[in-house]
Amino acid sequence: MGSGTSSGSISGRQRWALPTAPRPIAIIGAGSIVVNAHLPAYAACGFRVVRIFDIDRTRAEAAAAQFMVGQVAGTLEDLTSPGTDVVYDLAVPAGAVIETLESLPVGAAVLIQKPMGLDLEQASAIVRTCRARRLTAAVNFQLRFAPAVMELSGLIGQGVLGELTDVEMRVNTFMPWEQWEFLRHIPRMEILYHSIHYIDLMRHLLGPAHGEPSRVMARTTSDPRYPQLASVASTIVLDFGPRVRCTISTNHQHDFGPQHQASHLRVEGTRGAAVARLGVNLNYPRGLPDTLSVHVGREEWRQIELEGSWFPDAFRGPMCNLQRFIAGEDDTLVTRIEDAWRTMSVVEACYECDRSGGVTPRSTP
Repeated sequence: MGSGTSSGSISGRQRWALPTAPRPIAIIGAGSIVVNAHLPAYAACGFRVVRIFDIDRTRAEAAAAQFMVGQVAGTLEDLTSPGTDVVYDLAVPAGAVIETLESLPVGAAVLIQKPMGLDLEQASAIVRTCRARRLTAAVNFQLRFAPAVMELSGLIGQGVLGELTDVEMRVNTFMPWEQWEFLRHIPRMEILYHSIHYIDLMRHLLGPAHGEPSRVMARTTSDPRYPQLASVASTIVLDFGPRVRCTISTNHQHDFGPQHQASHLRVEGTRGAAVARLGVNLNYPRGLPDTLSVHVGREEWRQIELEGSWFPDAFRGPMCNLQRFIAGEDDTLVTRIEDAWRTMSVVEACYECDRSGGVTPRSTP
């Protein structure tokens, strides 16, 4: 892929603008996603993280020491004592989101780590809680803000690729699920905690021209080598109409070396095509750099220079957008809870399709 020369941005934007006067940040949760993505991204932006809390204080202290966080809060009440003068960053398990939101000050700004609850019922309850407490809330669907995706979104928006005809996300890799003990023995795993990123991405890329998917077809499967995990692989088809094919295929148990591993987003249109490698899935969490190649008209494939990768650079975007929105610098809160609820609705439809099954072939003439 990509024998042509490397060039800079075509669409003109790969990073969300920084807020003019950023507010301090208080983080609830100090797990691997915070240490590997949130805190490095905020440090790169020059954001000040003033407090951090985790039910495992040792974990919070280690994160604070590594990233020079101002204070380790002993309780959730201590963390929220600054009131609405900080932006709250929630990185807790999905089942704990509602009760954590209820502990935040009325009128606060909050970024909620995905997923938005364990199911659509909880997602709806999160929307109601945020409205009742007048929270300015967004969900951290940060893949929309990855440099490769922002570049690609710009190309699509400008019509460079023409009318989209085929969008595919394919992951065939090995994920060290043991890093997340809370994922063991939960009834919903792969789609809710991983493929949800790609479902949200497809809505983001195809939605402006095609609206919401009208139907979904999905199957998610387990692996006998990992009986504690409900599912580790999924196949999803999203119906955005008869003129575009949209598929998501994930397999996280390909533990046979890197030769045939894959993590790519392919977008084809009537005028051109683009292929992005999302490298974090390859040797997670260290990963490989993201790449983006574009082919337009009769020209050769060319590599686009990227200003970073999904992890950790995309994590700048949701926080920058939220901070700029509450300051009046951005007109739109891109991953607002109402939009995130629609992604959760598609996730719910995937599980319903998986449960109800497809058409059984006839067994006799």
